[in-house]
Amino acid sequence: MNKAILILFATVTLEIFGQSPAPARQPAASGVAKPKLVVVIVADQFRYDYLLRFRKEYKEGLNQLLTKGAVFLNARYDHFPTFTSVGHAALLTGAFPSVNGIIGNQWYDRESGKVVSSAADESVRQVGGDGGRGASPRNLLVSTVGDELKMSGPGLNRVIGISLKDYSGILATGHMADAVYWFDARSGNFVSSSYYLQDIPQWVKDFNSSKPADKYKGMDWQGTRLSDEAGPKLYGMLQFMPFGNDLVEQMAESAIKAEQLGRDGEPDLLVLSFSSNDYVGHTHGPDSGQVREVSVATDQMLGKLFRFIDTQIGLSNVAVVFTADHGVAPMPEVNAKRKMPGGRVSFAVIRSVVQKRLEEKYGPGNWISSTPEDTIYLNWNLIRTSKLSLEEVIDEAAQAALDVPQVFRIYTRTQLTGGLGIRDQIGRRVMNGFSFRRGADLYVLLDPYFFYGAGGSTTHGTAFGYDNHVPLIFMGPGIKAGQIYESAVMNDVAPTLSAILGIETPSGSEGRILSEILAK
Repeated sequence: MNKAILILFATVTLEIFGQSPAPARQPAASGVAKPKLVVVIVADQFRYDYLLRFRKEYKEGLNQLLTKGAVFLNARYDHFPTFTSVGHAALLTGAFPSVNGIIGNQWYDRESGKVVSSAADESVRQVGGDGGRGASPRNLLVSTVGDELKMSGPGLNRVIGISLKDYSGILATGHMADAVYWFDARSGNFVSSSYYLQDIPQWVKDFNSSKPADKYKGMDWQGTRLSDEAGPKLYGMLQFMPFGNDLVEQMAESAIKAEQLGRDGEPDLLVLSFSSNDYVGHTHGPDSGQVREVSVATDQMLGKLFRFIDTQIGLSNVAVVFTADHGVAPMPEVNAKRKMPGGRVSFAVIRSVVQKRLEEKYGPGNWISSTPEDTIYLNWNLIRTSKLSLEEVIDEAAQAALDVPQVFRIYTRTQLTGGLGIRDQIGRRVMNGFSFRRGADLYVLLDPYFFYGAGGSTTHGTAFGYDNHVPLIFMGPGIKAGQIYESAVMNDVAPTLSAILGIETPSGSEGRILSEILAK
């Protein structure tokens, strides 16, 4: 059933029951007319300071946001760890990982004895590609802004997510989305999941048939040349260049046009996640020329998107949110030249020290079940059959890990379940990220500027400022432009968008409405 028929059906139904159809663009809670379309833009690993360091080079989309938007100077994620899945889930649920259930890109599931990826779902299949893994939002325990928008009316609101990574789009967009699409590097197609669709619509098939990724064959970026042949090698590598973001933008244009987003009296939601910034940042570090270039390319790409939106809907009718899911640590080699601390630590050392201590104390056995994303899940079955106290074994493991150089703090399941982890903002963030059901037994935090990993790259995930301070810009009807000095937590985005849209806040939301940006 197409959108026009749905509108007619809703109108007739209302008239039968003696009601008049709702007027187009009703005022939201702020008293301002609802936008026709909300576009939420997440630039993966785009640190806040990129807005400052490269400001003179921004001439297009980021320049528009910085001059016409409400720009928060101190917006942060208030959770740990600062990983991609965690940030995307918190952003539009308004809920901390302790509530929304997304505690990492992956975690250990004690019931199945397997490591679980945040959006993986064996009960569904990929559609539109070559049969890759299925994905869904079933691990997300609460609603998103998109879900609340879908539940707010007669079903006319469209909610669509587009990303390079499956979990980025899925966890930000939610359970009830009309569709979430992501780039499949094996086929070069944008694909979806049978959770949303049994088959991709014709417009997506047409988009994929045009082979947009093949157009980058043989292209060069910052000294790296792409393959001359179409295929997984080309599709995988182009994501490590601005070209990956360009593909998402092109797909967004097709979605806006084909799905008629923002074309009736009911607001729609489009969630876009651009991951090329993350791939470049991991490889080259935040102080590299490549990060500068991908940031400038992001400005140009957003300018193209805004011009297209203006021709289709009118940018003055669209609310835009621009942000990131996390930051990133400097390369230790760069920090060393600055006479700043930093370095890499092998988590295998932590695991080995803990295992050895437990063997010495309690005897032979595999005392550790799993260590996903540098956390420690102890072997509860072995502890139980050995008739040991779980709390005692956890404490012994923690004491062992404390002997490793560069260990900053250790938080245990015992502390976190008892609410004993909150001493300062670091402890609060660890508490906010802990799930009783899914959480690990030990979280071993390293000193500032140190991280787990091998040489030649950098990463994120800590509770420190370089990983949690991100851009937050609102632009659109009823939003006052200017710099905002008041602090904001990224959980505030969901209730603020809910107020702008005149809908219920998501079920796990803990943020506040950023009323300082709303016109009275």
